[in-house]
Amino acid sequence: MSVDALVRDAVLARTGLPTPGPDGKLAVPAPSERLQNLVELARTVCQQPVTAINIITADLQYQVAAVGMEPYLCSREDSMCAVSFLGGRPTVVEDASLDPRYSGNPYVDGRRGAVRFYASIPLVAEDGFVLGTLCAGAREPGRLSDRQRHGLEILAAEIVDVLHLERRARQLSDALGEARRANALLAEFAGRISHDLRNPLTSVLGYVELGQMSDGAASDPDLAGYLEVAAGSGQRMLSMIEDVLSYATTGGDLRPARVSLKDLVQDVVQDLAASLEVSGAAVDAGDLIFTADAGQMRVLLQNLIHNAVTYSRPGIAPVVRVTGHVSEGGVTLRVIDNGKGISEPDRDRVLDPLVRLHRDGDPPGTGLGLATCARIASAAGGRLEIGPVPGEGTMISIHLQQES
Repeated sequence: MSVDALVRDAVLARTGLPTPGPDGKLAVPAPSERLQNLVELARTVCQQPVTAINIITADLQYQVAAVGMEPYLCSREDSMCAVSFLGGRPTVVEDASLDPRYSGNPYVDGRRGAVRFYASIPLVAEDGFVLGTLCAGAREPGRLSDRQRHGLEILAAEIVDVLHLERRARQLSDALGEARRANALLAEFAGRISHDLRNPLTSVLGYVELGQMSDGAASDPDLAGYLEVAAGSGQRMLSMIEDVLSYATTGGDLRPARVSLKDLVQDVVQDLAASLEVSGAAVDAGDLIFTADAGQMRVLLQNLIHNAVTYSRPGIAPVVRVTGHVSEGGVTLRVIDNGKGISEPDRDRVLDPLVRLHRDGDPPGTGLGLATCARIASAAGGRLEIGPVPGEGTMISIHLQQES
């Protein structure tokens, strides 16, 4: 096989079109509905009985869609379309039996067929590479008007676009499948590691608690202090393990349903009742019925409301307002607080996993809360944005797509 032939098959393979494998065999998939519709339209435009979309490899010609005949595969040597397709210009022959380029072809001289009228329009990609042709044929001599020829040229360009779009769709489908498999493996790994770390750590914390309750800790202030430090460090580690597991498993298995924003917030307020009471926080929520995974929306709102309370300004009781409204193409939820706020340079950065701001007075954390919220929004086909509010505070906007 020549270098040009090798290059041709390599380019066709890169565009997602079938090429022969190492065994020389070529598997051609069934035509897509879009390509079949275009080749049907081509027959209507040119008013000829047979039309086909031919792809030409280094050694073969095959149809990805055809009408008026059964798709077939032949050698490039026997192909009528392979004669002049690389020139990139349309070919129209009123009677192929009278044209020296085609009169000896097996599809003209009776060995395989008796084509008389023949027309082909090259399928030229954006980079100038010719994939094959859109061709039309008949057993009787015929002609194409200028308007018919122009119509076939327009359809040939549309066919190239559809072939490109179908390749991109296959690539996206493959990438989505890989992402799902990777997420499943990540969730499985995180769950296993979390389990393996949580159990011994819980045991250690249990013994630390027993030590704190012992007579020795009561009589030895230094020992009591050491145990308190160990207990605090262990609890923070346990919290980080839970946050890592939550982040790793977010977005894996969505169960969309109609949910009430007000009900979700009420559930979160009940879960955070102790910390809300200690801080004197007030949480207010409007209502909106929308479609989402209730469990993941609850996690998202709990993280955001917890953050609003945790990162409040000293001496100022936290006030959190949760709103929702219908927006273009979906819904927008907003969690607005009167806390410390997030500076503009940090608003994108804090959405990355394990990023913390380390400001004066900030409590310890894992840097996974906002990252988990952003991941939940992304898994639902939406996005999360951080903005300021007049005065001081933060506004988190969650834009979610909704099925019509």
